[in-house]
Amino acid sequence: MTAPGDQLRVYYDGACPSCVKDRRLYERLAGRTGESVEWVDITGRDEELEERGIDPKAALQELHVEDGQGNIHRELDAYILLMSRVWLLKPLAWLIGLPVIRPALAKLYHKWVSERLERTGRMRCNRRALTATGI
Repeated sequence: MTAPGDQLRVYYDGACPSCVKDRRLYERLAGRTGESVEWVDITGRDEELEERGIDPKAALQELHVEDGQGNIHRELDAYILLMSRVWLLKPLAWLIGLPVIRPALAKLYHKWVSERLERTGRMRCNRRALTATGI
């Protein structure tokens, strides 16, 4: 049994087949540790997201995880927090947190998500804005 402070709430895109597949993989790898993770599909939950201080558009573009203290972790910080709970994923969490790897991985992550959302017609990709931010 986990303490209330150990509980995580993961806001993920349930309309994304890859995201659903990643969730299933995490649950399989986490085993009993996964019981302390609540998965929340963000589809149609804009008001709830805003109440938690999460921009619905940002929630589509990057993973958000709420820890037991109510702190919201986003993007790679969210992945690191989630992955560091599973012994098999801990080395990967450490690796993606390295200063040399993290910026490059963040760029690739945002590019991949933007292309996926544009391809599925869920969001228009503003290439000029992405270029200006270095993505």
